[in-house]
Amino acid sequence: MTDLLPHIMLITGTFILAGLVKGVTGLGLPTVSMGLLGLAMSPVQAAALLLVPSLVTNLWQLFTGPRFGALLRRLWGMMLGVVVGTLAGSGLIAGTAGHATTAALGGALALYGGVGLRKPRLRVPAAAEPWAGPLAGVVTGLVTGATGVFVVPAVPYLGSLALERDDLVQALGLSFTISTLALAAGLAWHGALHMGATGASLLALVPALAGMVLGGWLRARVRPETFRLGFFAGLLVLGGELLLRGLT
Repeated sequence: MTDLLPHIMLITGTFILAGLVKGVTGLGLPTVSMGLLGLAMSPVQAAALLLVPSLVTNLWQLFTGPRFGALLRRLWGMMLGVVVGTLAGSGLIAGTAGHATTAALGGALALYGGVGLRKPRLRVPAAAEPWAGPLAGVVTGLVTGATGVFVVPAVPYLGSLALERDDLVQALGLSFTISTLALAAGLAWHGALHMGATGASLLALVPALAGMVLGGWLRARVRPETFRLGFFAGLLVLGGELLLRGLT
């Protein structure tokens, strides 16, 4: 029991913080949870834990948006690419190359943190979407399958489509929902999704939802730019630490 308590505290604290970040920004739950849990367990264990909180919170985000049908028709090629890429890459996170997957997770977090701090002004013309969307989806899926992180390059790509704010939040919910389901299928395919992990993931939903409620309260009281800088800087530092750990 003494050995179990720190583990429970780590999981609870991680998902409260990850839910808080998602409540403020609309994203970041799998990113934060994979990064922090990756400090104490393997990436495949962390990925199995985040499945239920990620799925429930992203479905919530997806179905509270205004234009689900229109976004699905526009982004179906990207979503198909996410599924294909995740299934193709899921053998990496489910495999035995622990140091390699830790380094890959750290690299993905550091890259996302660095891109977020730079805040590039990207624009994808409408004529390029038929090929750019599936390409972004496949690459996102490969990164998801290798690291459990859904955001690179999906978030920068969706941000480059000049979507209205509510449509962008709903599009992120769609992408993260598909990524979560594809990751769950990939882990199950490789025998890395066990009933014990599923039960623990279900329990992790409670602190994640509590964090989201707290994040919604905080969003009205903190300057978005201040929070954004702290979020991406934290990811850059955390990703760098995991990258170094995986390479040594």
